[in-house]
Amino acid sequence: MEKLKIGMIGCGGIANQKHFPALSRIGDVEMTAFCDVKEEKAREAAAKYGAPGAAVYVSYREMLEKEELDVVHVMTPNRAHCEITVAALEAGCHVMCEKPMAATSADAKKMLDAAKRTGKKLTIGYQNRFRPDSIYLKKACADGQLGEIYFAKARNIRRRGVPTWGVFLDAEAQGGGPLIDIGTHALDLTLWMMDNYQVRSVTGISYRKLADQVPGSGNGFGDWDPNIFTVEDSAFGFVTMQNGATVLVESSWALNTLNCTPLGPRTELCGTLGGADMNDGLRFNFVEYGKLATKAPALTGVGVDFFDAKQELQPHELEAEAWIRAIREDTDPVTKPEEAFVVTQILEAIYESARTGKTIYF
Repeated sequence: MEKLKIGMIGCGGIANQKHFPALSRIGDVEMTAFCDVKEEKAREAAAKYGAPGAAVYVSYREMLEKEELDVVHVMTPNRAHCEITVAALEAGCHVMCEKPMAATSADAKKMLDAAKRTGKKLTIGYQNRFRPDSIYLKKACADGQLGEIYFAKARNIRRRGVPTWGVFLDAEAQGGGPLIDIGTHALDLTLWMMDNYQVRSVTGISYRKLADQVPGSGNGFGDWDPNIFTVEDSAFGFVTMQNGATVLVESSWALNTLNCTPLGPRTELCGTLGGADMNDGLRFNFVEYGKLATKAPALTGVGVDFFDAKQELQPHELEAEAWIRAIREDTDPVTKPEEAFVVTQILEAIYESARTGKTIYF
């Protein structure tokens, strides 16, 4: 089988922590081109992860023109997602773009339209769908074990976890702070479990209350610079779906609370037949034989119909395997761009509601 040739655009933290290692363990792909505005980063990545003779670029357009690529991974700041993804799709490549899909819903729509126009596959990097607890809960929801899910919480709360590297604090480059960075993961998980993407309205609020409280912030990544901290430090939303279901969205990098999600994005679901949450491991609650009951399943040997879950692999490795399999077998990716588009719409609406003080109607 001929190997898929992959071009990597953006060679920073997420590329080195997630995409490069995950792809390097898949036998039928090879990373043949690396691009970064800082050439040294691209050279280092090519030397460590690239196929023999892997090319290095500082211009993604030059890379797309010169290289014969099958797949492109986009791992740049949020504002650049749309432009690069559309160019790669139009160059005939399948594209995995890191989350969020884009900084604005208008840009996300351009990406979605380009994928439909070109017939190429597009997916967004929501690797938390591939955690053992997520896989188990998704199967339970699909089997109807919770009944109709009408209330949910999407939570990703850090007490002090402000990222102090890259451009995370730059509103222009990223389009927002913790909501668009980590809240997006929790919202994606929640909508996916509910299988509900029909939004009626969104109300939101955002805060920048702790960003000036340095030095001695207690931040896990060291003190931040308040002069470049131009995004919110926490944001919250209330989403009403067309069928009347509601979702609370909670996100923060810095919030004075002990009710955090130290293991990352979590969802809590309430249905007509039972409920489930990820707050302290995966737990189900229901009524059994007339008594209130709780179940915490053992998360081993889990499998679902869209891929074979190998428990020795990490979520980002399973995500990469499922993505390459979708290309090889010409099936839909696990994370469909239409789903990620709605996530971006909601995030944007929370920010717009926070800015205007008005509810945003879809």
